[in-house]
Amino acid sequence: MTARYIAIDWGSTNLRAWLYQGDKCLESRQSEAGVTRLKGKSPEAVLAEVTQNWRDSATPVVMAGMVGSNVGWKIAPYLPVPAHFSAIGEQLTSVGDKIWIIPGLCVSRDDNHNVMRGEETQLLGARTLSPSSVYVMPGTHCKWVRADNAQIHDFRTVMTGELHHLLLRYSLVGAGLPEQETSPVAFTAGLERGLATPTILPQLFEVRASHVLGTLPRAQVSEFLSGLLIGAEVATLSESFDARQITIVAGDALAECYQQAFSAIGRHATVVSGEKAFQAGIRSIAHAVAN
Repeated sequence: MTARYIAIDWGSTNLRAWLYQGDKCLESRQSEAGVTRLKGKSPEAVLAEVTQNWRDSATPVVMAGMVGSNVGWKIAPYLPVPAHFSAIGEQLTSVGDKIWIIPGLCVSRDDNHNVMRGEETQLLGARTLSPSSVYVMPGTHCKWVRADNAQIHDFRTVMTGELHHLLLRYSLVGAGLPEQETSPVAFTAGLERGLATPTILPQLFEVRASHVLGTLPRAQVSEFLSGLLIGAEVATLSESFDARQITIVAGDALAECYQQAFSAIGRHATVVSGEKAFQAGIRSIAHAVAN
């Protein structure tokens, strides 16, 4: 009989769990008990709650994400890059009987200091679903990863999503704005500006000035700013992450934004769902330890 196992994506603010038998998902659950929201409970107690009636002593649990950070259950040491994909599943950190945390990845050189935790599991799945030499993983902190079929060679992080949030919510750029609306036109205008002039620091105050002077509709500032930041990111990073094959690992909305940016500079990119990639990656590890 095919073994059962549990896969968990445990981040800072949320937790998602899946019960599998082989490649079949039997049940899934979600919780807001991220590692920064335990509300006095121990990680062991939260795990027991979210997996209630799912496991016995023989059911392995494999976890990824911030649960392995210095604010999580236990630090799962970073693997230094370059690293073989196979090493990710071979260096798990045990936190209990048949309970493991997947390690993160790190780069530490004079020209690049970087860490990732959680995205390495997505990479494992994306490598199977859409093999590539460059993976772009948009989000709060977008990861750009250079890899081949066997190894992860290098990666960079761009704080595009967080910068958008901070500028819009806590800076003069977004002060006094009304509720924002979706605007492909405003996004494209910002994207074209960011791609053409990726040195954006001098342009950020212009976003404020544009809506104050009435040349940018006040309800479309978020879309223009998003395009500006993504355009600058893609223009800057695509120079050092030059490749014929690019795979975007993201949800539909963000993937579409980045595909538009790559298309504008004449680069083709395929898309893999971030959730599908994560599940494929963590299943590959969990299935191995379960058997």
